[in-house]
Amino acid sequence: MSSNGRGNLPKLALHVPEPKYRPGDPVDYSDLAISVAGQQSRPDESVAAKETHPLCLDLIRVLGDDHRAVGPWDPKLDADTLRRMLRTMALTRAFDERMYRGQRQGKTSFYMKCTGEEATSVAASMALASDDMVFPSYRQQGILIARGYPLLEMINQIYSNRADKLKGRQLPIMYCSKAHSFFTISGNLATQLPQATGFAMASAIKGDSRLAAAWVGEGSTAEGDFHAALMFAAVYNAPVIFNVVNNQWAISSFSGFAGGERTTFAARAIGYGIAGLRVDGNDALAVYAAEQWAANRARANMGPTLIEHFTYRAEGHSTSDDPGQYRSAQEREEWPLGDPINRLKCHLIELGEWSDEQQEAMDREHIDQVKAATKEAEKNGILGHGLHHPFKTMFEDVFEELPWHLEEQAEQAIRERRIKWPTWKEYEA
Repeated sequence: MSSNGRGNLPKLALHVPEPKYRPGDPVDYSDLAISVAGQQSRPDESVAAKETHPLCLDLIRVLGDDHRAVGPWDPKLDADTLRRMLRTMALTRAFDERMYRGQRQGKTSFYMKCTGEEATSVAASMALASDDMVFPSYRQQGILIARGYPLLEMINQIYSNRADKLKGRQLPIMYCSKAHSFFTISGNLATQLPQATGFAMASAIKGDSRLAAAWVGEGSTAEGDFHAALMFAAVYNAPVIFNVVNNQWAISSFSGFAGGERTTFAARAIGYGIAGLRVDGNDALAVYAAEQWAANRARANMGPTLIEHFTYRAEGHSTSDDPGQYRSAQEREEWPLGDPINRLKCHLIELGEWSDEQQEAMDREHIDQVKAATKEAEKNGILGHGLHHPFKTMFEDVFEELPWHLEEQAEQAIRERRIKWPTWKEYEA
């Protein structure tokens, strides 16, 4: 017997998650449980949260392999709405392609594409009211585009030029628009979730009708802020929707490091006693239906919902990332749930409301639209060309009256730059 008195028990071992496929490996997704479209039940929006918990382990799907919409989750959208959804997703992709190219040309320092994930932002936001407050992560540019925010303003922010409304103070792609109920994007992951819960609680306290909807990647669900947000939302029955975009990868670590090997991310709703749904994130109709269900539930004072959007990050994490270093190149092509834009296009064609020729014409139109907005934004400056906000703006917008020590710092900085600028007080005058 060992000295610790535990006999011949094995030594303790630590499990370190490992992705199934590394660069060069063949890819086999046959182990994924892909539900048959249309076979998932749709509970009433007012049911007890526990009635939704089986859907945390299933996968809500509307579009079948034949591109037809089936089952109780079919939102039965009219053709005009479907075309608008398709156009917005396609425009978002065209915007991404142009901005990616601009970064490679040195016009901006950084960019993040949402290729393959467009439905999780565009379709979801279309299911919300236009004044519902959204708390995005950094891959939800589709929400701003869906809400009509000008592409020109987005590009100005990406270039951090003299027309950037955020005055160059945010990393490119971290937009903000109060007029579009789009909360400032933060690079500190998951901080937007407690803020979303707080907004929802405040809305309820005031007797308002505005909801909060937040987006977060599956990797960020390992952050403490995620759990704090769900705890407060559960305790106070806050009208908030938590959208977890499970695109299989965080920066360069796969979802297992956030707990994805154990169960689904939607299953975290079970532990908090709130409603939960798991949805095919590449099925725009399923995404819309799930978000609409959660919004209706929140407006009926039935509390928060956690939605896991099961999708795939087709590109790198950002322009600073090379996914070829840590995952198989075959993963994108083998992904069993396809591409959200192509699937919605095929559905419209199946309905007789669209064609390949219309798709090609629309894509050309989007390329021209984004190109024109880019050319206009470049007149306001690009990275390193000196067309940016005046130096003095670094000291603005924090204090109503600038403290004396910052006045001194501003004047000192100007002197050290050897620029014949007036003093701060002369600026104020």
